[in-house]
Amino acid sequence: MTTVSRTKKPMMDTSKLIGQDEFKQAVEEVMHDVLPWIEQNPKYQHPSLIDYFLIPNRIISFKISWTDDQGCTQFNTGYRVQNTNLLGPYKGGLRFSPTVNINVLKFLAFEQAFKNSLTGLSLGAGKGGSDFNPKGKSNNEIKSFCKSFISQLSPYIGHDIDVPAGDIGVGATEINHMIHHLLNYTDHKPGVLTGKPLELNGSHLRPEATGYGCVYFLQHMLATRKQTLKHKTVLISGAGNVALYAAEKCLELGAHVLTLSDSQGTAHFPDGLSQIMLDHIKTQRFNHKSRLSIIIPNMSNAYYIQHKKPWGYKGDCALPCATENELNEMDAKQLCQQGLLALSEGANMPATKAAIDIFKQAKILYGPGKAANAGGVAVSGFEMIQNQQQTQWSKEQVDAKLQEVMQHIHTTCLRYGKESPHYIDYAKGANIGGFVRIADKLFDDGYLG
Repeated sequence: MTTVSRTKKPMMDTSKLIGQDEFKQAVEEVMHDVLPWIEQNPKYQHPSLIDYFLIPNRIISFKISWTDDQGCTQFNTGYRVQNTNLLGPYKGGLRFSPTVNINVLKFLAFEQAFKNSLTGLSLGAGKGGSDFNPKGKSNNEIKSFCKSFISQLSPYIGHDIDVPAGDIGVGATEINHMIHHLLNYTDHKPGVLTGKPLELNGSHLRPEATGYGCVYFLQHMLATRKQTLKHKTVLISGAGNVALYAAEKCLELGAHVLTLSDSQGTAHFPDGLSQIMLDHIKTQRFNHKSRLSIIIPNMSNAYYIQHKKPWGYKGDCALPCATENELNEMDAKQLCQQGLLALSEGANMPATKAAIDIFKQAKILYGPGKAANAGGVAVSGFEMIQNQQQTQWSKEQVDAKLQEVMQHIHTTCLRYGKESPHYIDYAKGANIGGFVRIADKLFDDGYLG
């Protein structure tokens, strides 16, 4: 192995990231905290250290051909960004959406590296997917696409190589199609995918994990100010697994959920979302794929407002659980003016940099996605362990272990992000904490010489 002399400190050159806006945003947000920390810690002043984080191990792209209901062959592009396998097999979701491209997946895989590192589990980082849009497609069309997609990806994955999971556009139906195809037509074992149905060696609480974990992290943040979620008002964006299960856990802990949302508008519950209302929404969303704009008008004491965001309402806590950059500077100002106490990100990078700056200036308890939404990948990691042990843990066991991981992440954030007895910079703590574990492994293994 070539030894590289430490003749200069690590630097970051973002000129190579032109046209990669989301990736550049994620990199700059992390390095804003990491580079000053490196300045104070000479051990990490290796000139090639930052490059390891910026350059994925491998980027795979492939053509996918599938058959629509008219018998015509259609084509899409599939991708897998295998970022780092230093801490374990590549681990991260698959996203099916017309917004998917290399830039978006590089950003997601980069964030995944820090998130997976923070869990303390043996997980590398990757992200993949396709520009295929499952919305409006029949089950036969989705099945045709999934079989073709996973056939093309299968040579690059394995239980000890790369273990994909679901993400936006890839839920239980899509995972089911893919795992059945892998088990029937390849040599792969069930451990090659996570998010599987229980009857196919899946794990309890995998659909709930990201939303539950996001709320557990919120609880830990509130506890630093000797507060709980009981009687708090909560604004939630999104209407998928993360948002709905975050809402479920908030209700269980005595909070009042005031909003949900989708890309067309916001559902407002003036007197709070009840468990009966939530159960109805979950049934309509999960079983019938109905939009909020169809579900909410048929419910009492619930209103759907077109083209409105959830952040215009007064709330103690906010849980952005939809998509990246959904919460901007104006939204952040409005939330702070209305007395926001804490924000925990259920989505990946849902707040813009300008919004994050406002939260920090206002000393809001701000939980970044790489820390707050790590519950999903944590339970995916548990599923991998259960598959290896050929066992299945109870729902109570999984939930207890999930809470332990979220507490571990919070403790790591405190270690690196506590700036005073009264303020914790959770973004700084998560960025440095995720970085240190990977960097230490690089040096311990002699990777950088």
